[in-house]
Amino acid sequence: MKKNVSSTSPFMGISMLYGVSTCLLLSFNMVVNAEVAQNASQPNVIFLFSDDQRYDSLRMSGDPITETPNIDGLAAEGVFFDQAFVTSPICGPSRANIFTGQWERKNRIGFSSVSKNVISEEVFANSFLMQLKQAGYSTAFLGKHHTTIVDRSNTPLKENIDFCYYGKGHLGFYPAKKHKAFSNLKTKSQTEALFEATQAYLTQGDEFDYFYENADAGFKLSLNKRDSKKPFCAWINFNLPHQSSLGGMGTNQEDPEFYSTLYSDKKDQIIIPNDTPLFPDEVLSVAKMPGYYRLKGKALRDTKLKTARAVYGIDQYVKNLRELLVELGEDKNTIIIFCSDNGLIYGEHGISGKSMLYEEAVHVPLIVYSPFLDAEKAGKRLDSLVVGQDIPATILDMCGVTVPQSFQGGSMVPLLQGDDADWRQEVFLENLFTDQEYPRAESVRGEKFKYIRYFSRENDRNQYLADASIEGEKPIYEELFDLSKDPKEQINLASNPEYASVLNAHRLRCQELVVELAK
Repeated sequence: MKKNVSSTSPFMGISMLYGVSTCLLLSFNMVVNAEVAQNASQPNVIFLFSDDQRYDSLRMSGDPITETPNIDGLAAEGVFFDQAFVTSPICGPSRANIFTGQWERKNRIGFSSVSKNVISEEVFANSFLMQLKQAGYSTAFLGKHHTTIVDRSNTPLKENIDFCYYGKGHLGFYPAKKHKAFSNLKTKSQTEALFEATQAYLTQGDEFDYFYENADAGFKLSLNKRDSKKPFCAWINFNLPHQSSLGGMGTNQEDPEFYSTLYSDKKDQIIIPNDTPLFPDEVLSVAKMPGYYRLKGKALRDTKLKTARAVYGIDQYVKNLRELLVELGEDKNTIIIFCSDNGLIYGEHGISGKSMLYEEAVHVPLIVYSPFLDAEKAGKRLDSLVVGQDIPATILDMCGVTVPQSFQGGSMVPLLQGDDADWRQEVFLENLFTDQEYPRAESVRGEKFKYIRYFSRENDRNQYLADASIEGEKPIYEELFDLSKDPKEQINLASNPEYASVLNAHRLRCQELVVELAK
């Protein structure tokens, strides 16, 4: 993939991804530096990362019942990326890709239970959080943590991030029931509890002293209130609307009422797909998939109802967060980025779950809001092909911090400014997770066509085979879709002779990207 070259602007830099002219860079930096002088501080950043939230889960992106006025409002004041993808559509690997700024084919993290790899101290030092800390930022990491950094205790994370407050793995709807780290919170429901923790980090004064005084011993030394003299960057990780956190929703009398009542009158409007698999059992045996994803009929409708309520809850978090920033006087200096770690297949293609490389699993909502964005750029929806790995590069670039050479993602700042010259024309997608019946798969997704190839599961279960296709392993099944005519990926053109040249071109490009991204 092509690399970006970061600007040297001290604060709101613009990455010169794929050769924007020096004159444009200097002109933009002059404007930016003037803005910075007026703001007299580096921008703050809040990165909101939801879990298993599909692209079409928002009202603005097509959900028929879920109300998301605050997330939609954030997009109306920022930029919404209509073609945003995660390249490893499953929790752990997707999050590792954000930490490293790399494709899984390069970082080799995966789920540690399969890959046996962890984020090294050197790689963690290059993460966007650590780069910002070294640049003078106060840093925070909250919520779900689904990767391993150096050791089981995640020592570098706890010792270096100023406000480190997480649960390893799934949080559940009531995090304190699963993780004693959250026992110092007054609020029990997950999203509202994470907002309480956000308040404890951002708010000055003694209102949240109880939070620090009652902190679990394992985290007490890792919880430091924001230094008001520094800019801050907070990465907030929800474990919703992931199914593992839907259980028990609304059963506590202290829960907000919407968790038990919202959309009950619209339940019949929830769409239940009735697709059949296009692929043979050699690719994936649906009957052997995890039971918690194999839902049909009423069970699926009930789960999607809870999902809609969970997304509404996250929308309320966005509302409360923006009000808090106004109260703290930080609203005019805080960038907010919203994305999800992956989507989720809910019956489409005759399957459920993730890791498969269909649109429902890899396509996610992505919003970049900046108070520094030119008024005429605000509210735009862009079709540029962007990926999760672009987020850390973008955050650093917007803060004027040099993007590490190890990053494979590029800064989206040129796109925000209306320049899409030489941006990528396709996205490489992959699944290397060989558990829960999922097949290894690789894909090239362009603006028009999408190619997917699958490899044999016969002898690969719980093995990490990142080099197999590089070393010559052949796929057992291929799919080719014309997304312009078949956006739901229902017609496989791989065996259609009229598309033989398109198929061969995508085969070659897929192999090129596998090799290139592994370097």
